[in-house]
Amino acid sequence: MKKSQFIVLILVVLFGALQYRLWFGKHSIPDYWQLKAEVQQRVEQNAKLIQRNSLLEADINDLKIGIDAVEERARNELGLIKEGETFFRIVPKEQD
Repeated sequence: MKKSQFIVLILVVLFGALQYRLWFGKHSIPDYWQLKAEVQQRVEQNAKLIQRNSLLEADINDLKIGIDAVEERARNELGLIKEGETFFRIVPKEQD
């Protein structure tokens, strides 16, 4: 075997080893793709949580600032009524 053929063979083997590591080894391209997908998923989750937190913050500010928000909550969630108001309950007809 000539010296140049031996060098080419070594280079081909080295290239193959590097390709194997690139596609199948630790921190390979498929690992990169998977991590990239996970990052995108986390970004979407964070966006939803940020939106939820801003809604909760606005709700907290409403409760701190105005009595109207407290009154609205008491009416909707607890079913409370003011003095002097008349409460009407409409019961749907039962179907036979």
